[in-house]
Amino acid sequence: MASRIALVTDSTSDLPADLARTFGVTVVPETVSLGGQSYLDGVDITADEFYRKLAATDEMPITSTPSPGRFAEIYGALLENHDQILSLHLPASMSGTIAAATQGANLAQPERIHIVDTEVVSMALGLLVLAAAKASGEHEQESSEEIWRRVEPVRDGMRVHFMVGTLEYLRRGGRIGRASALVGSVLQVKPVLTLTDGVITPLERVRTREKALNRVIDLARDRGEKLCACVGHSAAPELCDRLSAALEDQCETLLAFPLGPVVGAHAGPGTVGVGAYPADLFPLGIGRFSAAAAS
Repeated sequence: MASRIALVTDSTSDLPADLARTFGVTVVPETVSLGGQSYLDGVDITADEFYRKLAATDEMPITSTPSPGRFAEIYGALLENHDQILSLHLPASMSGTIAAATQGANLAQPERIHIVDTEVVSMALGLLVLAAAKASGEHEQESSEEIWRRVEPVRDGMRVHFMVGTLEYLRRGGRIGRASALVGSVLQVKPVLTLTDGVITPLERVRTREKALNRVIDLARDRGEKLCACVGHSAAPELCDRLSAALEDQCETLLAFPLGPVVGAHAGPGTVGVGAYPADLFPLGIGRFSAAAAS
């Protein structure tokens, strides 16, 4: 018997393939180009391979969204075995993915496809998609809109805090948002950044990487007594391990994995961060999950 709702996201959710399979999530890959070659994120190139190539070149990577035709193809195939689709994506302020997905839905069966600009990306988007997948499994008779309403409080309760090795990748990739005010500062700062309404925003300025990491830990721990959290990193496994260890005793669910090539292309190497929400909003029940680290 076909399940009622199909869950779709894009590869900026950074979900490891085995975790996506376990929860029945279809991941549409974005594209990253580097060294004259184009790769489907997580299909043609792994995070580990991408960061090795990035370290070996001075070239800035370029990213691009899936085509509307690709979305239409995926949606059409899923609708052969599902009643509806819930498609959750990174903010329109960061990417044309929402626009492409909407066009793709219009080429398929738009009345059966619910597309959401989640206003979050990477670790936070991954957590939100997993919550939606669990909700759809627990409430099989509900529509895609009803499933989204169940997990929307997770999105509203989610906070993302991260630090980057350098602001240069965000600046040159056009994703720097309100953190642009920090570029060119005479102060050697390591800003703690957050996402506000889908825009990267500086939260605090600190002087050292160590202080920035400790502040990210404190901000995550302040989200509640029990958390669902996801830690992500780009070629910074030691920072990821430290952040995960600091949160472990407070987490109902704790995921840790590398940021994929598309997110890493904009964040740059040396990035580490966490998306977290109070577990009582929607417990995931996953426990601990750690994907192979890119180093």
